[in-house]
Amino acid sequence: MKTLLISAVFAAALLTVTAPAGAAECGEISIAEMKWASAGIAANFDKIILENGYGCSVTIVDGDTLPTFASMNEKGTPDIASEYWINSVRALLDQAVKAGRLEQGAEILADGAIEGWWIPKFIADANPDIRSVEDALRHPELFPAEDDPSKGAVYNCPPDWSCRISTTNLFKALGGKRNGFELVDTGSAKGLDASIARAFDSKVGWLGYYWAPTAILGKYDMTRLSFGVGHDKAEWDRCTSVADCPRPAVNSYPVSRAFTLMTRSFASRDGPVTAYLKTRKWDNGTINQVLAWQDENRESNEDAAIYFLRNYESLWTKWVPADVAEKVKASL
Repeated sequence: MKTLLISAVFAAALLTVTAPAGAAECGEISIAEMKWASAGIAANFDKIILENGYGCSVTIVDGDTLPTFASMNEKGTPDIASEYWINSVRALLDQAVKAGRLEQGAEILADGAIEGWWIPKFIADANPDIRSVEDALRHPELFPAEDDPSKGAVYNCPPDWSCRISTTNLFKALGGKRNGFELVDTGSAKGLDASIARAFDSKVGWLGYYWAPTAILGKYDMTRLSFGVGHDKAEWDRCTSVADCPRPAVNSYPVSRAFTLMTRSFASRDGPVTAYLKTRKWDNGTINQVLAWQDENRESNEDAAIYFLRNYESLWTKWVPADVAEKVKASL
């Protein structure tokens, strides 16, 4: 009997030693898949890592900015939001972290979500004097409007996008019309993207609003221009972001910050997985390339996550222990 008891204890100890990293504590996990592509890729990437590397059982659930935050904060579910843009809930998030309901992981977009006015890199390279928006607006001949090449064009956001208001106000503040430019209504997101594609196909200049991370900036090499001033939040709230503001001033777009969010109940129960989620991050240049591949091949978020794992091994293997990395690579 004593021999059997000792054998049982030894077997249990052996199982503990050889169990996958985090498996004992991991259990079932839910991850919110937000509606935009970069966040969808992040959620599926985390699912693959956690299931194959840490032995978790992961369920992907639909997510959106405010409903997901409210559910995590009030109900403790889902466990993880892989890419959450926090600007709109900064004060509420601080309160939730202080109260012990939520915990912040890595800033998954290491250089932030970036907005601004861009030009093709081939135009920037050929015209090294153009480094700011004001520089570009001195050269309407380099950015001809499609319907009237005698004028320059600044391409605006589609209707009902908040950036349409800010772009309109900045165009006014910078004296776009006085410099021989017109503000072009692109009509839709597809229209905005198509205007960039046509400019690159024709090797002509393009000037207008865009943001990162996006597939377009993975496909086309663009240079973001400076507004010559920093972001003034008070001015932004007073005028830059307000429709029909009578006297807008030049301002820079804010950098939107995107973090991984976790419920505290989850973060406190699984140390190895929490450590991974506090380490894993990428820059816009990297995720832009993955988004471009996804868009060109019309693949799912899961397929794009697998593409990332297969093509950026030198990056993601730094985020996990070697044994976890080997398990994930074997699963591919």
